[in-house]
Amino acid sequence: MTRFYVTGTDTGVGKTLACACLAAAWDADYWKPVQTGLAEKPADTAIIAALTGLPADRLQAPTYTFQAPLAPVAAAALEESEIDPAALTPPFSPRPLLIEGPGGGLMVPLDCSTLAIDLLAVWRYPTIVVARSGRGTINHTLLTIEALRHRKIPIAGVVMNGPLNAGNRAAIEKHGGVPVILEIPELPKVTRAVVEELAHAVPPLGEIVSEAVAA
Repeated sequence: MTRFYVTGTDTGVGKTLACACLAAAWDADYWKPVQTGLAEKPADTAIIAALTGLPADRLQAPTYTFQAPLAPVAAAALEESEIDPAALTPPFSPRPLLIEGPGGGLMVPLDCSTLAIDLLAVWRYPTIVVARSGRGTINHTLLTIEALRHRKIPIAGVVMNGPLNAGNRAAIEKHGGVPVILEIPELPKVTRAVVEELAHAVPPLGEIVSEAVAA
């Protein structure tokens, strides 16, 4: 069972779009353990379904869903609920599984004592970092890579989203020591056809697994 964790360097960096491209490239299943923000946008699982055409049985249901577009611990508190990290058990899948982390990045709190990275440190799945392509991304991406290495979590690569920026890509690869496995250009419209085209640029799954950067 090949599992990947997909995190972002910030909110709104395009994790779900990146997951759609990776799922299309690797024929992978998808799981969003904790979904927030349902009051303002469709569920990420529904977006993946629309962009990939994956059937319902390939899209694992979230363990927790909340309405407010806040960090999981805050969104749960507004609904007089709380997240039990022990209940976030990755489902079985005979195919590769993409696990999309919560919006905001690795340091987002799940409950009063557990950050997203704490759970990932238990799972230790190779992680894909999704980052913006523009100004500020070098700092944010390298800090995320450093946090993963500090916890000895393998890094499978970086996905950059936005107008292509060769200088930022080169800096991340050089100073971070990780490959950029996909660049998603600025898109006027995101459709299933666009996702399928982008998927062709993703390296084969076997290459990603064998070259995942050891912590």
